[in-house]
Amino acid sequence: MSLNRYAILGELSLDGSLREIKGAISISLAAKENGLEGIIVPKMNAREAAIVEGVNVYGVENLIEVVAFLNGEIDIQPTAVNREEIFDAVSHYTVDFSEVKGQHHAKRALEIAAAGGHNLLMLGPPGPGKTMLARRVVTVLPNMTLDEALETTKIHSVAGILSATDSLVGTRPFRSPHHTISDAGIIGGGHIPKPGEVSLAHNGVLFLDELPEFHKNVLEVLRQPLEDGSVTIGRAKITLTYPARFMLAAAMNPCPCGYFTDPYHECRCTPVQIQRYHAKISGPLLDRIDIHIEVPSLKYDELKSATPGESSEEIRKRVNHARERQLERFSKKRKIFCNAHMESKNIRKYCPIDDASQSLLKAAIEKFGLSARAYDKVLKVARTIADLENAENIKVEHVAEAIQYRSLDKNVWQRL
Repeated sequence: MSLNRYAILGELSLDGSLREIKGAISISLAAKENGLEGIIVPKMNAREAAIVEGVNVYGVENLIEVVAFLNGEIDIQPTAVNREEIFDAVSHYTVDFSEVKGQHHAKRALEIAAAGGHNLLMLGPPGPGKTMLARRVVTVLPNMTLDEALETTKIHSVAGILSATDSLVGTRPFRSPHHTISDAGIIGGGHIPKPGEVSLAHNGVLFLDELPEFHKNVLEVLRQPLEDGSVTIGRAKITLTYPARFMLAAAMNPCPCGYFTDPYHECRCTPVQIQRYHAKISGPLLDRIDIHIEVPSLKYDELKSATPGESSEEIRKRVNHARERQLERFSKKRKIFCNAHMESKNIRKYCPIDDASQSLLKAAIEKFGLSARAYDKVLKVARTIADLENAENIKVEHVAEAIQYRSLDKNVWQRL
């Protein structure tokens, strides 16, 4: 048997047994692209590598089996898996929007964010469910395709975090790093660059809780992946590019103590402390967040309610329909897959508004001090609201709702 027809990989222990490796699915894809007949990997990696069609994967336990197989002394059958069955088995979420009590306004904002691919920032006191809401955003994003699952699985496999029991990532990833994370942890790094949180969240959601508590340099390095959908990590001997197309969801308190907007607790912060707290988030980062939503404390009647809310499946149907409209609209545009990706020239073309909407926007800019950048963001969000309602044109009510989602642009903080 010709040795050059196979790729052989595994970590060899002192007793000759083979231990599992990282990145088996990526290696299997590379073997297929280079025309190899098959790959020989540790048994623990066989199912993962066999997800790739068109290449034979042989799982072995030790070096003796490898030599015997190559010499034709034993017959090892290629590992066979059913990709569709595996994908169906792992493509179910363990959380659902029906579990969230109250917060109808916030849930509406999250539906719009998912429908248009908009980055989202939630403001509110401790305890009203900002994290709970964020964890359920992935459940209403468009259904994950098999190609997206393979792409996501490659990244998780290279990072060494792929579950030993699951050979495929079938649900959109939700990553929630702690605010003490370093810039290398968020963007990726190491002697041999490993994917960071922005890449592990590819095709899913990156959630940053307590946003102002993150180090400034960590927040600044987010700008490139948010803009490009990828991240390039350079070292002296190697440069790698990892995909990083994710939806950013963030949460923060309205002030350092958390109770500035809470009617049930007294805020202990001074105006200067509140302004300094908000100033920790740079303008360039805010430029990349389309929706700001306030999440208030729940009332007792909402907490005691036993009536379940709308399910993630019902919301996702509307989101899928809105995304289909956007894919059709941008079918001839490169790198534009949803409304959030539109640039100024696209906004002028796809977001025309009538005189009544123009008057409303003008009044909002003059009354609330909305910035110039907020103008484009309001139009993008209004376009998504129209898509959710299956409306061809943006109406004044769509613009009015979009204006509500610009809390941090309203100059209330400057009037403290």
